[in-house]
Amino acid sequence: MKDYIHKAETLIEALPYIREFNGKTVLVKYGGAAMRDEERMASFAEDVVLLQYVGIHPVVVHGGGPQIDRMLEKLAIPTQRREGLRVTSAAAMEVVEMVLGGTVNKKIVALINKFGGRAVGLCGKDGGFIRARKSVARSRATGEPLDLGQVGDVESVRPEILRALKKEGFVPVVAPIGVGPDGEAYNINGDTVAAEVAAAIAAEKFILLTDVAGVLDAGGKRISTMSEAEAEGAIRDGVITGGMIPKVECGLTALRKGVQKVHILDGRIPHSVLLEIFTDAGVGTEIVRSGNGEAA
Repeated sequence: MKDYIHKAETLIEALPYIREFNGKTVLVKYGGAAMRDEERMASFAEDVVLLQYVGIHPVVVHGGGPQIDRMLEKLAIPTQRREGLRVTSAAAMEVVEMVLGGTVNKKIVALINKFGGRAVGLCGKDGGFIRARKSVARSRATGEPLDLGQVGDVESVRPEILRALKKEGFVPVVAPIGVGPDGEAYNINGDTVAAEVAAAIAAEKFILLTDVAGVLDAGGKRISTMSEAEAEGAIRDGVITGGMIPKVECGLTALRKGVQKVHILDGRIPHSVLLEIFTDAGVGTEIVRSGNGEAA
């Protein structure tokens, strides 16, 4: 009986947030630690389905780097790097499409559908959804261009495809593969794709699942809420370091392009997406647009 009472109290506490975000779109970048075992994947799928049930429109953009690495190794396709940057050869790109657009994408779709959702998988090639161009990186030593093969940058996103799926009640599950002007495929960073898609569909929230508690202060304590300006300052002052920098920068890009709030949280926590959206304190770090005031 106590368990039922606790669940009822939790639902009542969530009601104001359910009302606030009803009809809104939430984009979740899903990958890394949150995809490492079946239990975590099931927890994530349940979160997505519950969001859909209460009238929130989830969109999922996923990664799959470890799965790609394992398949490249299995097929004896060498992994190349230039000044620490991964090169995607034509052979590697075939594996990227097979793993991201096939195995990983369809597994996520199947899990969401298993728990009662209506998910549809797609990548940038579908309907020209994500237009891409070849990424141009430069050598830190010489300043000369580095050829990274079929690594791309987002040129544009066609949001009408997601709007059509939303209208019919489907959950889009997006693999971060773009298409070039001649139909060629490009491997694009998943966080970058997620930020651009979130902006294109004017998402209310952009959630990045990571393997840490969120953005940490100089003492290693999680920062619950920060403004866009505070996040920029934390990068500039060296408070935000390492792999968290590109994630925060992707979040800032989305905010500058119209997304209302960015959330960075630990995807290893069961039901972390629900806990972040439907509780006062949340479980990660919320970054709000400067001038938006305090966040809920």
